[in-house]
Amino acid sequence: MTNINNPPNHVAIIMDGNRRWAKQKDLDAVKGHEAGIKTLVSVAKAASDLKVKFLTLFSFSKENWNRPLTEVSQLMILMKTFSGEYLKDINKHNIKIKVIGDVEDLGSQQKNIINKVQEETKNNSGLLLLAAFNYSGRNDLKRAIDKILCDIENQKIKSNQLTELLVSDYLDTALIPDPDLIIRTGGEKRLSNFLLWQCAYSEFVFYETLWPDFNDALLKDALDQYHSRERRFGSSV
Repeated sequence: MTNINNPPNHVAIIMDGNRRWAKQKDLDAVKGHEAGIKTLVSVAKAASDLKVKFLTLFSFSKENWNRPLTEVSQLMILMKTFSGEYLKDINKHNIKIKVIGDVEDLGSQQKNIINKVQEETKNNSGLLLLAAFNYSGRNDLKRAIDKILCDIENQKIKSNQLTELLVSDYLDTALIPDPDLIIRTGGEKRLSNFLLWQCAYSEFVFYETLWPDFNDALLKDALDQYHSRERRFGSSV
């Protein structure tokens, strides 16, 4: 039974399986991504109803640019579709969107869409949905180190002030608590370069279910599994 009075503060999801879902149904890959967006919106609303405060979704990695050009182009079109059709539903549920990732490396069209979804949801006070786009955990750390070195050079901070907490403050997830629970769909059991620093003490739940078939019941099941575990954070008690 899901404990709605004590949900994990921060849930992160690696949404895997869109292309395999489409292949199983003899459809183009884009149809899998379209179905995946519908699931994304449904799961975000369910997480909000379950009183989760932060939900991070791995939507597009830096490595995903290596996919076929036609698929990437279709994904960019779907990104625009999300900013119109689905954003209304997101707003109705008081969900705020923040995009994390190497945004500065994107083209003007992608930046405009990101600005639009963030601007149109900035006053919402419910669940904070962090969309990891053009994101990789190693790149997140690299950019954080670059900013730290720049601030040391400009004497904004001193090198002897460097702590784990300070590093966290320079990551894309600054001021956001580390994920309590990471869910991965699609049957794989790896992080795929996602939130590498932030997941040090996260609990993990893996599902064979492909992302378009993931649903509210499975989200509740993941939260139930989370509550059944004892988090020790490295201690023996």
